[in-house]
Amino acid sequence: MAKKHGNVFTLWGGTQPVIVLSGLESIKEALIKHSEIFAGRPLTPFFEDVTKGKGILFSNGHTWKQQRKFGIVTMRRLGLGKKGVQSQLENEALQLVEIFAHAKGQPIDPSLSIINSVCNVVCALVFGHRYTVDDEEFLNLIKAIDYIIRFGGSFFNLMYEGFPWLMKHIPWPYKQAFASVDVMRSLARKETERHRAEQTMHEPQDFIDYYLLQMEKSKKDPTSTYNEENLFQCISDLFIAGTDTTSKTLQWALLLMVTHPDIQEKVQKELDDASQAIGYQDRKKIPYTFALIHEVMRYKCILLVGNFRLSLQDVTILGSFIPKGSIIVLDIHSVFSDPKIWETPEKFNPSHFLDKDGKFVDREELVLFGAGSRVCIGKELAKMELITLFSNLLRAFTFKLPEGVKEVSTKPVLGFILPPHRYKLCAIPRNSET
Repeated sequence: MAKKHGNVFTLWGGTQPVIVLSGLESIKEALIKHSEIFAGRPLTPFFEDVTKGKGILFSNGHTWKQQRKFGIVTMRRLGLGKKGVQSQLENEALQLVEIFAHAKGQPIDPSLSIINSVCNVVCALVFGHRYTVDDEEFLNLIKAIDYIIRFGGSFFNLMYEGFPWLMKHIPWPYKQAFASVDVMRSLARKETERHRAEQTMHEPQDFIDYYLLQMEKSKKDPTSTYNEENLFQCISDLFIAGTDTTSKTLQWALLLMVTHPDIQEKVQKELDDASQAIGYQDRKKIPYTFALIHEVMRYKCILLVGNFRLSLQDVTILGSFIPKGSIIVLDIHSVFSDPKIWETPEKFNPSHFLDKDGKFVDREELVLFGAGSRVCIGKELAKMELITLFSNLLRAFTFKLPEGVKEVSTKPVLGFILPPHRYKLCAIPRNSET
């Protein structure tokens, strides 16, 4: 459609115009040059009913600015990009390696083990502790996150967005969606009460501690938006945004190692030549592995489109007028498949993120995390998780298809999130220590 109508064009969702920005130039002009104008988030009927405009992901205006600023500052205090979070990630990596080792080279579905590890990273940051993989509350949390992600963009979700007045009278398709939201909120409420009872906020160790401390500091400020409702929604946002996308990207990475054994071998050689413990802080020692993780995010981009934006003022993008209040869709796949940007856009090629000397290049064209004032606050955490979990797995195992399986689908399951089809692989230990 962009080839026919240009890189800024309009689709209609019922009576609602939706403006699509296609290509790097239009997306950069909107998100960077006009960052504040496109800082709004449209609230569709379902997400309005679920979030009430609270938290970080679906809030706007003063609430969004306060919650987002708090989120960024707190992530830094918790050690994002530093040794604090890295030690937790290395612990999860060891747990994951152990689970794969128990399979003793037999076919396993890696999806559940991976999502358990990624979700536990968020649990440690938010709650201050991880769960055992058989904990009932933890399993219910995983199921709730999975259902909400699958519900988003589904037929029933679209029906709710188009006919909310009708759908509220026939609620049966939506009971599980709202019940899943309640599971996350209930756990957030329980953990908050535990933190209050233990009185840990004056020596804060996790997200809830810092938030409760901020609530106390701001209780006399009439402009403060720091309250329990925003806290519970922030926690839900962190789990929704930080669990499924990262875990599915790691699933893609392992699947691509199975289908590209030559690349897998090259990664393993680099890891073997590096230091014994591999983590985010070692990324300069493993440029090819780091480039590979970024190429997975490009080649098997986990999002159908970028998160929707709302134009807060009239503006012109590439000569096209966009009125205030327009819903904006970012066609990020148009950037990732552009032959003018990538040497081999249709192929899995880690060299897209390497210079001529083999050093990693962090390219602005990887717009998966957004840009400007709404750039994802968990961007660095996601990269830390991916590089730490992936590199530890590749150092310990060689991944192959089960005996007798000649090929596996590399097409995504269609939805707002684009995961791989369920698959099994064999994790073959590379040395006796494993």
